[in-house]
Amino acid sequence: MRIGTDATYAPFEFVSERTGLPAGYDIDLMDSICAHLGVKAEYIVSPFDGIIAGLTTDKYDCIISAMTITPDRAEKVLFSRPYYAAGQSIAVREDNDEIKSLADLNGRKVGVQMGTTGMRFAESLGGVEVFPYDHIGAAFIDLQNGRVDAVINDRPVTQIAIKERGGIKIVGDVLSDERYGIAVRKSDSLLVEQVDIILTELEEAGYFESLQVKWF
Repeated sequence: MRIGTDATYAPFEFVSERTGLPAGYDIDLMDSICAHLGVKAEYIVSPFDGIIAGLTTDKYDCIISAMTITPDRAEKVLFSRPYYAAGQSIAVREDNDEIKSLADLNGRKVGVQMGTTGMRFAESLGGVEVFPYDHIGAAFIDLQNGRVDAVINDRPVTQIAIKERGGIKIVGDVLSDERYGIAVRKSDSLLVEQVDIILTELEEAGYFESLQVKWF
């Protein structure tokens, strides 16, 4: 099975320095799903901004890439049942005491990853200058260097960035309630049904908890 993923979003998907191959929470999960299906997983790294287009033009058979299930995306693809709960958060430099909540972003420069729900959320705010990046790591680098004032991004990924990079903190409340799903083409309803059955079996067997411990 050919699987599209944007391997720049640790801990869900990233390129391992040791192996040079995709690794992470999503990769482990998809490896397990493929094992249950009796197929080999072949990962195709694709920028997130065009990843759905890659699926609809048959570059791969499904997507696992920390992708939030949204109504507009569901018009183009079929989603599995949710496998992870996430939400957007605001990150600022550790020494920033001026930005404490969403209201404080007015007039600020905010970094986001292109094509994400974080970008859409930031664009919906009035008075915010949005700076889109190809991958979220670049946004965090510019945050640390003072080129942007804040980053809006999925909370669990931001938490890992804080742990690995330092000098960053989360402020304010979780901004949204989001669920990740695996995407397939609209014509592949049988595949998504099989994936849903496997996801339920894995959850009941405690596999999601083991992934949480391993990657967080």
